[in-house]
Amino acid sequence: MNNRLEQLSNAMNHQGWDVLLITDPKHVYYLTGFACDPHERFLGLLLARGEEPLLIVPALDGEAAAAASSVNQIITHQDTDNPYELLSKQIKGAIGTMALEKDQLTVSRYEQLQHFLNARAFEDAGKVLREMRVKKSEDEINKLKRAAVLVEEVLAQGLKQVKIGMREIELVAELEYLMKKLGADGPSFDTMVLTGTNTALPHGVPGSRPIEQGDLLMFDLGVYAGGYASDITRTFAVGQINSEQERIYNTVLAANEAAIHAVKPGVTYGSIDQAARAVIEEAGYGPAFLHRLGHGLGMDVHEYPSVHGLNEELLQSGAVFTIEPGIYVPGVGGVRIEDDVYVTDNGVEVLTSFPKKLTVIG
Repeated sequence: MNNRLEQLSNAMNHQGWDVLLITDPKHVYYLTGFACDPHERFLGLLLARGEEPLLIVPALDGEAAAAASSVNQIITHQDTDNPYELLSKQIKGAIGTMALEKDQLTVSRYEQLQHFLNARAFEDAGKVLREMRVKKSEDEINKLKRAAVLVEEVLAQGLKQVKIGMREIELVAELEYLMKKLGADGPSFDTMVLTGTNTALPHGVPGSRPIEQGDLLMFDLGVYAGGYASDITRTFAVGQINSEQERIYNTVLAANEAAIHAVKPGVTYGSIDQAARAVIEEAGYGPAFLHRLGHGLGMDVHEYPSVHGLNEELLQSGAVFTIEPGIYVPGVGGVRIEDDVYVTDNGVEVLTSFPKKLTVIG
């Protein structure tokens, strides 16, 4: 935590920021070790050049913050206090430039900060924080690995519950029960189970459609464990599927493996997307691959960077992201195969290990 705060302090000096206010609870956790959901209450980490970091928390979280935070200076506010007025009293002198997480702030909070702090300029700290989070530490990688192990155990046990006639939403309920039972903090996003022609909807919503013989059955699920997320998709055959469905499956699997093979430090994110897309286009399904190849993964299930064909940023060791090519054909069905990958000094480590060979269930 201290290394991260030092890195952020150096960034402040480089950017010319006098004050930096962090209000995203995940960033507060990332920088201090203190995790909480403040709901509508104010939570903030204040960094001012030449001053010790200051953590401002709701009074009901004060004891927990003192126990968990690496920051020594902690002040609390009651529900009857105006936290922005309290914040203004902690800053010595006039503020030149104040940095904020603009994507995280509401307009009303921004107006409160303008009124009470009266900085000459407000700048966005989002880019600096995103770039810090891309390169995962050993501890973060271990948490991501644990999240991957947990979600795969959920999927393995969930597959045993599959029965002909079972509705999509029933299977979702079984999977989310297993998440908590097996030790996860909870789902990292809304669990998706789609069957039959519903699998042609990349972001379909599980409903009352029953599982039937000859269906493709898609699972897209993830868990949080220790504050870090996993995200995996696997598609199965329920009994005998037709030849086109099998061809779609094999094409997506080849695209997934081509993209993984292309991962190494120094190549562009766009080239990884293009490696998968080329396989799908060659098979004649180019227009049916409707989305980017993947997304960053860490404390958020979708985080920077975006893995799409026009991203010219270079992969660096320590980055973690998903590889999830898919083909979606209305009236026929869809297949997506998703893995979580970690860029190492020499190449890639795949964090998800659930089998990908076409498997028949039911």
